[in-house]
Amino acid sequence: MNVPDGLRYTSDHEWARLEDGKVRVGITDYAQDALGDVVFVQLPEQGATVEGSAVFSEVESTKSVSDIYAPVAGVVVEVNTELADAPQRVNEDPYGEGWICVIEPRDAGDLAGLLDAEAYRRLISS
Repeated sequence: MNVPDGLRYTSDHEWARLEDGKVRVGITDYAQDALGDVVFVQLPEQGATVEGSAVFSEVESTKSVSDIYAPVAGVVVEVNTELADAPQRVNEDPYGEGWICVIEPRDAGDLAGLLDAEAYRRLISS
């Protein structure tokens, strides 16, 4: 399983990357593999306020529908509209072109409460 260093992770299998004070969010390689072929991504609304650990998106695969949880509280400032026509990008490139949204966090310090890569590797190997 691909678990890049330098990202933060939730125990619900989302990843978060700090970029210029904002947080880019997606689901992990482990999550996309468990889901199978992604066929639809319900994107959050740009401008929506999200709460940390609350459901803010949904991913539908050939196997199931899974909730996506916000890793931090804040405002959604960008969404990956490319996923509307190409949801398979979540499978093909979960840490790149398959990102879901960008959140302007209420408190960037919230990232410190998430798992680092080593802790996430331990979580998915247990």
